[in-house]
Amino acid sequence: QVTELVLDNCRSSNGEIEGLNDSFKELQFLSMANVELTSLAKLPTLSKLRKLELSDNVISGGLEVLAERCPNLTYLNLSGNKIKDLGTVEALQNLKNLKSLDLFNCEITNLEDYRDSIFELLQQITYLDGFDQEDNEAPDSEDDDDEGDEDDDDDENEAGPPGEYEEEDDEDDGASDLGEGEEEEEVGLSYLMKEEIQDEEDDDDYVEGGDEEEEAEGVRGEKRKREPEDEGEEDED
Repeated sequence: QVTELVLDNCRSSNGEIEGLNDSFKELQFLSMANVELTSLAKLPTLSKLRKLELSDNVISGGLEVLAERCPNLTYLNLSGNKIKDLGTVEALQNLKNLKSLDLFNCEITNLEDYRDSIFELLQQITYLDGFDQEDNEAPDSEDDDDEGDEDDDDDENEAGPPGEYEEEDDEDDGASDLGEGEEEEEVGLSYLMKEEIQDEEDDDDYVEGGDEEEEAEGVRGEKRKREPEDEGEEDED
């Protein structure tokens, strides 16, 4: 009944993992990454297996076993293994349903025209190391990106159309700007009018004060003139 089985980082013994046997008849996905697997000779028959992860092991050959034990494979990951030449990969030609093959970090990737050679050798595959012959990415990652974009669109729709809020904000800003401008204008006019009134009052006070001083000086002068005359009259008497 088990359809998916992940055995990553377990340790294989003599090319096999204890407990993995032909009883997993319904298995469709099997992952055995970094289990120190040196060979596939003891791989059980898994006729319904579609995806097989074998990355970061020490497999260097014997890939013909896969066509015998897992004939319906559509995805195979052999990245990080000891695969060096095209002759080793040629054994995968019998996997007629294979669509995607990963050979990251294998020495074979250093060969000249590596990608063109693999696509020519395994004409049934569509994707090599996550990309097709025209460098288009495999659909799994593209679907994830599309889902992310749809989530973003949903969030924007739920939040409501941004245009309405922007217009309201603009109107509020305009009203507040006008209000501030009118207040500043009123304050400026009243302030100037007060200053002019104060200046006029100050000028009046200054003029009035000067007139009083001039009148006082005139009275004193008259007194001085009269005093000698009065003295002369008293002397004559």
